[in-house]
Parts: sequence; C-alpha cells; structure tokens
Amino acid sequence: MLTFSRLLSTISCAVAVSAAVSNIVPPASKGTWFNPAAAVDLSGTTTDSDSIANTAAIVDQKSGATGEPDQPIPDTAITAVDGQLTAAGSSDPSTRRSLPGNTFVSRSPSDYETVFTGTGVGPTDRDASIEGTAYLTFTLVNNATYNINDCLAFCDSVEQCVFANLYYEHNNDGLDFHQTSNLKCAVYADTHTAAEKTNFGGQQLEALPAGLTFIQDSSGFSSKTLVDPATPDGYELVFGPTNGANNAPGYMGFAFLDRYDVDACAQQCNTRGADGQGGACQYFNIWRAVVNGNPTTYTCSMYFLVADESSAVNTGQGDLKVTFSRGYKRKNFVIDGGFESFNECDDFCFDTQSANWIGTSPAGGSLDATIFFFQPFSHNGNAVALLGSATGADSLAGTLTVAKPLATVAGKQYQITFFQASSFAPPAQEAPAFVDVVWNGVIQTTIHPGFANFEIFQVTVTAKGNDILAFHGGAAPAWSFIDDVTVFQL
Repeated sequence: MLTFSRLLSTISCAVAVSAAVSNIVPPASKGTWFNPAAAVDLSGTTTDSDSIANTAAIVDQKSGATGEPDQPIPDTAITAVDGQLTAAGSSDPSTRRSLPGNTFVSRSPSDYETVFTGTGVGPTDRDASIEGTAYLTFTLVNNATYNINDCLAFCDSVEQCVFANLYYEHNNDGLDFHQTSNLKCAVYADTHTAAEKTNFGGQQLEALPAGLTFIQDSSGFSSKTLVDPATPDGYELVFGPTNGANNAPGYMGFAFLDRYDVDACAQQCNTRGADGQGGACQYFNIWRAVVNGNPTTYTCSMYFLVADESSAVNTGQGDLKVTFSRGYKRKNFVIDGGFESFNECDDFCFDTQSANWIGTSPAGGSLDATIFFFQPFSHNGNAVALLGSATGADSLAGTLTVAKPLATVAGKQYQITFFQASSFAPPAQEAPAFVDVVWNGVIQTTIHPGFANFEIFQVTVTAKGNDILAFHGGAAPAWSFIDDVTVFQL
C-alpha cells in the first residue's frame, strides 16, 4: 500500500520528470479534478409506488376461454411500462407459443381443492365462467359425465397451471364440431374465486332460431401446492415470498406482466436501458397485486442498486394488496467491480493491486494502473481504479486485470458495463484519453471519451468460459478513472 506521506519525495521527483504535468497536481499527490466528478445522487430514485398503484387501477388483464380449444399458450405479455398501458394491457391479444408436450405433474384430484362449485344443470339454471388474470388455454373434455379428472389432468399437463375452471357452454356449435362436447376446461396460472365468475355467455354463435350461449355448472379447482418459480439464469434469490414490495433507492421503473413470470421479469431487467448515473439494472422485485380480493396484475420493478427484504415494506395502498413479493439480484461475474474491498486506509491511499484486481505498467512505466481509496475520486463509494501514471512520471498506458478468471460459461453472452471519467486534467491534456476493453487478451472496443466526467459504457461479449477481463489505457495527463464494473449474463 502506498500512502500519501510515504510518496511525497517520489511524487516530487516524478512531477519534475514529466513536463506535461508540471502545472497539474497528479492524483497521487491528492490533486483535485479540473471538472469534479459528481457523486451518485439517489434523491428521487425511490420506488414510485403511487404510479404503480394508479396504473393497476386501470389495467385490464382479465380474460377467459374463447375461440378454438387447445390454442397455444400465450407468451407472457407486457401490459404496462412506467405507467403507460400497452396493447396487451387493454385486452389485445399477445404473441403465442406452443403448448408443452406431455409435461404431466401426475397430480390426482386429491391434490386439488374445490374453490367453488357450480349451479345445477336444469333448463333454467344459469352460471358464469371465470374471467381472470393469467389465463393460459382451454380444452374440451368428455361430457358423458361432469369430467373433473380429465380437466385436472389437463391442468397438470400445462406449464404454470395452478387453477382450472370446468363448465358447460351451451349453444356453441363450434365446440360440438371439435369433440362433440360442450364441457370446457379453462386453465390459469393464478388462482381465482367465484367473485370472478363474470362471463355469462350471451353470444349468438349458432344460427337462429338457436338461442344465445349460456354457462352452467361452473366449478373452480386450485392445486394445493404451488411450486416456487425457478430462479432465472444469471440471478440469485434475495428474499421472498412475502407480502411486502420494495420501497428502495436506485429505482429504474416498472413493467406489468400478465402473469407471475420471474423469467419475463428478469428479461425486462436485462434489456432495461442503463441509468445514466446508476448503470445497468441489477435487481428486480416481482409481486402480485390483488385489488378488492382479486388478482389484477403482476408488477416487475427494476433497480440499479441491489435491495433486500429490509426495504420490502410496501404492503399495498387502499384496495391494492401486495402478495407473493420476491427479490432477485443479478449476478455480477466481476468480483468487486466497485473496488470497495480496497480499504487499507481511512482517508487516502493507493496501490497497484487489491485482492481482486492487478495493475501493471509497461517497461519503463511507473504506477500506470492503480487502485485508490479516496472518496472524491470515486463514482460511487470510496474506491476507484486509475489508468495512467498516478504520479505523472510517464505518459504510458497501464493495464488493470481481474486477479482471477470470471466464472463465466462458454457460449453465453455477457454485457460488460463500466463508468469512466477523464476530467481530472484540463480539456487539452485529457483530449487523448482512451480505454481499451480487453476480453481474453483481445481488444473488444476502444473508447475515446476525451474530456468527460463519469459516464457509462457497455460492451457485449461471448464467453469462452473462465474469461479474463482487463482495461488498458490512460496516458498521463490523459488519466482515466474507472469504477463500478459489471459483467452480467444476457
């Protein structure tokens, strides 16, 4: 570790050697920025719970079994983004995917509980089918009997199914055409109650003098055990499920999903545009909104800071209640991308390496890649890396390399993100500032930021497995500070 007091004599000599920086106090001498780097400001970045609640009051995600039986399950749709409804949130159809083949869970009727039973089947009896969130698809089952077993077996075969609504639909000759059956089995990825039996039929689907469609004997069945969702690839579960959503800083916005789909939420986080001061999405909170007792939407809130259960304090507003809240953090394959493990002093010190990074200089160079503990130099926190001779002793480029290979997986794509600042020296001296992003010894891109304060840069790479990340650049007095490095799987 090199401290300020121990380097005074060395720095004096170095400044004398380098005429280019003769009028600039270099970083190693605790110099000040020509244009000071602004600290990350978290004010105004807390979860916008009001916008989420207001949008939940107007989104329409409820649907039921219409059209042809055995349709492909719709892909999870985005129904709103940052308070603006999408077409899917206004009940427009979403894209489709194929039904899974023979994915039976082998549950028996005893593994389900009856949520509600239907009315009788007399000539004047009328009932209604479910119109609710997270509708998947429907099939027709043999109507020789009220065929509960086949309906629940169908639910078992459909990925994400946890609820089945079994009912007769009369005066719909389209059903008879398919399987000579009018007994519909509609399945959902969320549970529902009799309060959501709102589809009474009323369509003229058969030629006159046939009457309008009507529903009879509509029953609902819910699986007793709901399987926890698998953690998305590239993420770790932080907490949940609880009945509290995060109210945390680093908030980047939200999206509504038409079902509880952690993979879809992860994809929203992965593709969310980087925040100018906070960087890429590093964490998401997914939860189900229940309004007046009925599932209404599924919120995916995104953050550039990792939150935890201590901030999951929003249990709802008014008629909206938070349920099934889970938090997931994105795996940063760079260990200590903020250099915060370098804390060998209380105020000011620097060195050419830490436990997780190694700085090297070319032949004849001196301190051309270093790590500083000094809050005024950092983008966020107390530590930061520097490319370019810390003392101004030379104008050679240094290299900062991870101390250990990254635990990446061959063939997968990753996004490298980092913040760079080159505004320590005046504009003329910082004009030639550059940084090479090096992946396994190969330059992936070179940035030429010139005179610039901290800004974010992103590079997409393909892994070979156990990859090596390095940054090469800096040529004092064209210093480059680097901070908050991440490598996220895409």
